[in-house]
Amino acid sequence: MADPKGFMKHGREVAERRPVDERVGDWNEVYPGGPGRALLPIIRTQAGRCMDCGIPFCHQGCPLGNIIPEWNDLVWRDDWDAAIERLHATNNFPEFTGRLCPAPCETACVLGINQPAVTIKNVEVSIIERAWESHNVRPQPPEWLSGKTVAVIGSGPAGLAAAQQLTRAGHTVAVYERADRIGGLLRYGIPEFKMEKSVLDRRLEQMRREGTVFRSGIDVGTDPDGRSLRERYDAVVLAIGSTVARDLTVPGRELGGIHQAMEYLPQSNRASLGEPVEGQIRADGKNVVIIGGGDTGADCLGTAIRQGAASITQLEIMPRPGEDRPAGQPWPTYPMTFRVSSAHEEGGDRVYSVSTQEFLADEQGNVRALRVIEVDAKFQPIEGTEHEIPAELVLLAMGFVGPEREGLVEQLGVELDERGNVVRDRSYASSVDGVFVAGDAGRGQSLIVWAIAEGRAAAAAVDTFLTGSTTLPAPIPPTERPLTV
Repeated sequence: MADPKGFMKHGREVAERRPVDERVGDWNEVYPGGPGRALLPIIRTQAGRCMDCGIPFCHQGCPLGNIIPEWNDLVWRDDWDAAIERLHATNNFPEFTGRLCPAPCETACVLGINQPAVTIKNVEVSIIERAWESHNVRPQPPEWLSGKTVAVIGSGPAGLAAAQQLTRAGHTVAVYERADRIGGLLRYGIPEFKMEKSVLDRRLEQMRREGTVFRSGIDVGTDPDGRSLRERYDAVVLAIGSTVARDLTVPGRELGGIHQAMEYLPQSNRASLGEPVEGQIRADGKNVVIIGGGDTGADCLGTAIRQGAASITQLEIMPRPGEDRPAGQPWPTYPMTFRVSSAHEEGGDRVYSVSTQEFLADEQGNVRALRVIEVDAKFQPIEGTEHEIPAELVLLAMGFVGPEREGLVEQLGVELDERGNVVRDRSYASSVDGVFVAGDAGRGQSLIVWAIAEGRAAAAAVDTFLTGSTTLPAPIPPTERPLTV
């Protein structure tokens, strides 16, 4: 274990973010020098708070099964080389999860029963950033090639994890991405202030040097079509995500100025990287309303602030969560509590328990306001609470309802469940022989840590399918869910 008395001697500390006035003027990450460097002065003390809890429930809280107490102990002992080896044993991309995961491991931390939990996520990102700086993240090409070929469709975290594992197992892997650059939502869905794309690019370069082939700008399902792709490769992994956005069908939805979040954020990401964007949706000088209170809504909020919006209101139909863990969500479950992201620190109003009734038009056919009404705990309208919220730009950030069915999914003929997700068994195999499914396409909209875990597990299943056995680790099967998510 780490410091035997660490949790008694030290409280929880996290790295300070850059001042709001400074960071809203650029697109850089909100931590000075990146989160890993910002945390170094305090990270050994924080790792030392990890206690000898007997049964580490943080394992159960993490879909990847990260061996958290061991790398906490190694950091406290200043053995960073061993710490990154232990971290990489279960997580291909800790630099992604250390920035983007909501850390269900921390809500399952045994110390968190009656004290603030160990800063697990911060320790994780510190380990990987130090490893990159010390050139301790190296390509791991296979010693031999199996002669088998695998196509991975989609280059988000699930697809990348599956591809890296299968490449290291000796298979020839090609990753197909319909966007012009590799990375999926990591590339164009996550704003720079949450994860600079240089973090993604350095990992992709490692994968290229290991032998993974990336083919961007190819919309599988159009050219090539699904059937010819299946005939060409020995196995196919569908990691196409859950990309059909949930819509809001109320009067006035057709007005100009109303957009899905995933129309808005990719354009902003491209522009912030210096890429030309014709007809970009921008918030400059506008009253902006974001419908949806989750992470995507917060990403829209931080983006609109940096674009110079006149005002920003984020709406949520659910009631405002409390500051403390609800009685009905006891440890170690993942509780619904009031959380403040870096974007929420920067501005905007958060309005809870409201439902949009109508979008109101100006003379040019564009949105000018929303008519909303307050709702009770059962989401029933409260009479007499109707009011208008001015808006020239409305962003819908209400989640996703499954993968796109047209094209690839229909061509392959895979079975779908009642939610529209691709059906898979405990080995991540779809109803079509040789076609496997990982991530949100089979699970439904979920967390990045689940995507990586499923990519790793699907890789092990594909390796078994191709060779009869596998030495690749396989995390939790898709039918098993921890208490925290």
